[in-house]
Amino acid sequence: MIGRLRGTLVSKQPPWLLVEVGGVGYELEAPMSTVYDLPGLGKEVILLIHYAQKEDSVSLYGFLTEAERALFRNLQKVSGIGAKIALAVLSGVSTSDFARLVHAGDVVALTKIPGIGKKTAERIVVELRDRVDGMAVNLPGSAPAGAPLDAAGEATVALQQLGYKPAEVARLVQKVAADGDSAETIIRKALRAALGS
Repeated sequence: MIGRLRGTLVSKQPPWLLVEVGGVGYELEAPMSTVYDLPGLGKEVILLIHYAQKEDSVSLYGFLTEAERALFRNLQKVSGIGAKIALAVLSGVSTSDFARLVHAGDVVALTKIPGIGKKTAERIVVELRDRVDGMAVNLPGSAPAGAPLDAAGEATVALQQLGYKPAEVARLVQKVAADGDSAETIIRKALRAALGS
């Protein structure tokens, strides 16, 4: 089982990352909360890993903090939530804000996250209320400098992979994108706009 990777960040196409460790490239998925704080390409990165094995595949998920990985694992213990929705949750809200929403029983706010309906939000509140105590505050850092040539296009693809509908993504990206924004910045602003924060 793989619990941690330390290597060179080779590729970053949210939510996918490629990290080279000792000549081996590990492809993994990461929430936007992790992507926001990654160093530039070619730099060293240390990621905590969640290793998931199914009958016909193995998946790796990377996180910068233990709080993120713990929340990712706890979310999947809730009936009806898989890895994709757990990543969407972590991409849309910090661990501390999620804990606050769960403790407050704010079902309406939770349903603004893609893939979470009212019944799932209610299950999250009931099943995770005791597990989110003491979640560390996770403040997103600044997005890496140097915007890619087509930042809006990269942001659009990433938001669709997080479960947003194409029409909604187009509206959000057009609304929040500014000249010089990196894809990570556009994604962050779009998620905030979608969740009304």
